[in-house]
Amino acid sequence: MTSRLGRRLTVARQNRFVGRYAELELFRTALNRDLPDFAVLHLYGPGGVGKTTLLREFVRLAEAAGRPHLFLDGRNLDASPAGFMAALASALGLPPDRSPFDAIGAAPDLVLFIDTYELTAPLDAWLRDLFLPQLPERALVVLAGRQPPPAAWRADDGWGALTRIVSLRNLRPDESEAYLLAQGIPPDEAVRVLGVTYGHPLALSLAADLFGQRGAPGGFDLKRDPDIVRVLLERFVADVPDPIFRQALEVCAHALTTDEGLLAHCLGEEHGYTAFQWLRNLSFIEQGPFGLFPHDLAREVLEADLRWRNVQRFRELHFQVRTQIIRRVIESSGPAQQYAIFALLFLHRNNPFMRPFYEWQSFGQLYIDEARPADMPQIEQMILRHQGKASLAVTRFWQTRPQSSFYVFRAAGNAIAGFCHVVDISHMAQAEQAADPALQAAARHLQAAAPRRPGDTVLFFRNWMDPDHYQRSPSIFNMAAMLTLRLFFNTPTLAYSLIAQAEREIYESMFDYLRMPLAPSAGFSIDGQEFGVFVHDWRMEPVLEWLNIMGERELLDEIVALETLPHVSQPVVLSEPEFAEAVRQALRDVRRLDLLTHSPLLRSRCLRDRADEEPAPALLQTLLHEGAAILKASPKTQKLYRVLWHTYFEPAPTQEAAAELLDLPFSTYRYQLGKAVEQLIGWLWRQEVYGAEN
Repeated sequence: MTSRLGRRLTVARQNRFVGRYAELELFRTALNRDLPDFAVLHLYGPGGVGKTTLLREFVRLAEAAGRPHLFLDGRNLDASPAGFMAALASALGLPPDRSPFDAIGAAPDLVLFIDTYELTAPLDAWLRDLFLPQLPERALVVLAGRQPPPAAWRADDGWGALTRIVSLRNLRPDESEAYLLAQGIPPDEAVRVLGVTYGHPLALSLAADLFGQRGAPGGFDLKRDPDIVRVLLERFVADVPDPIFRQALEVCAHALTTDEGLLAHCLGEEHGYTAFQWLRNLSFIEQGPFGLFPHDLAREVLEADLRWRNVQRFRELHFQVRTQIIRRVIESSGPAQQYAIFALLFLHRNNPFMRPFYEWQSFGQLYIDEARPADMPQIEQMILRHQGKASLAVTRFWQTRPQSSFYVFRAAGNAIAGFCHVVDISHMAQAEQAADPALQAAARHLQAAAPRRPGDTVLFFRNWMDPDHYQRSPSIFNMAAMLTLRLFFNTPTLAYSLIAQAEREIYESMFDYLRMPLAPSAGFSIDGQEFGVFVHDWRMEPVLEWLNIMGERELLDEIVALETLPHVSQPVVLSEPEFAEAVRQALRDVRRLDLLTHSPLLRSRCLRDRADEEPAPALLQTLLHEGAAILKASPKTQKLYRVLWHTYFEPAPTQEAAAELLDLPFSTYRYQLGKAVEQLIGWLWRQEVYGAEN
């Protein structure tokens, strides 16, 4: 009876085993050689990646080759030399008084398997230095654990030559699909499951089991099935020794990459170093040039678990991480800033408005570079192929203009994977408008919607594409988005941006989500191809304020009506004469907070830059006092300060009385009052145009 069940169990396992062709061939070759190239095969990989399953298949191959074998599991033995020998004797069926080496000596071609090897860490040196050298010369040893072998295996000249180390990864897409189809999962559902599980063997197995139980598509969802999350977490994280380390895992799962500085920011300075060292030793955590990052499925599982278990903590973590990322974007430049912007975009990865347009896995594979003359023929070929001769003529016109910039996205070997064309249209000449239909439409729109003020910069993201997929390439969309953000951050006088886009209906909901609505009056056509133009007024909503709004939107995990999101009051963009009149009225009302409530300056940039929330009338009152105090600080303008003070802040009953109080002829008083108000308006206007720091 036992034999029959054993056969059924073996057949069932074989039916669920796919892939691992390289590992199987490596082991099969070793079995069939009199003296294989290696004596120890060390497999390692994260929990649930299929190490035990592969060992079972190795056992089957050993049996088929007629090789005697022993299978030990680190979970079932005491990690001491005596405990190991006792487990070995038990596996051999020996009486207590007989040495295991007697039986092993009678099996010169023994294959010894030790699973869960990480639990035998206290034994590692003893096994390497004392036990294994006593095995027969033809013996094979297979160790399987979560961690790579200690450095001593590689540092020892002998063991370094006789040890083969194999990192066990997820199944390839074709292997994963074959597994799912063999379990009766329909092809369409199999593709969806692959997108969630990333080919992780345990996740694939759970998905197949869950599908079998429910018998309907859509059966596997990490966000909806906490039991699946729990099983995967148990495999990924066998033992988290401290709540701080659990939080470190959550940070690592949420951020694109994690370094010690990010952990110190989120967990406290005293925990950054210790948490980082603990993370880097986990089997499912990898490291790259910018820090640590988890296995894809581990990231998804940890994120789903936290969001299901404690959504408020999830929100807090999100804003902790993004605050540090935004700081790095602002404070860095060049490649470091590019990577920080990648990290910021990565926070949108679960957002349904953004997810279809990005390819998160390709982040970091391309970089932005200013186009060189030698690059232009390739750019021209792309434009001719996808947009035609008229667009090519426009592109050639812009190549010689100083306000026009071409950027290329380079891959390995300096290859061009795509490009983006940006034009500074702050000052548009008639010749430029005549040469480019896009500028004619942009000029009409700007004149009606956003008249340019002195010092304003207007950027037009005129074109972008890749050689094969035109504007439907997620990896190039990644780069175009990265470039736009970089220019948004690095252009302090940016007042307005326009983004031209073919197939505007595909992108409209995404740009609405980004608060960059379609401007029908700015649309244009070339050679019969229609382009929509999406706009944003950065005077009304500066970059940092826009980022605060996007912080909330990043947390959306389902499509919602954008108008149902929390209301954001719109700033006002005043022309210079309108702004000056608003300042004059605010001076007249400066002692009355109830009257200042109606001032349009409350929605101007010079106040909004100074407030974390909606500016209050008291802040406007303070700002006017501050401007007056600047006049007082200079000996040259102290007389202007006194005129301003006794006219508005501590006013005399009339202007005539103010002139008498100041001992000035009334005409001189009126002249000095005009100069004082002009200087105050100028100081405020510079902040309105260039920001509060100016």
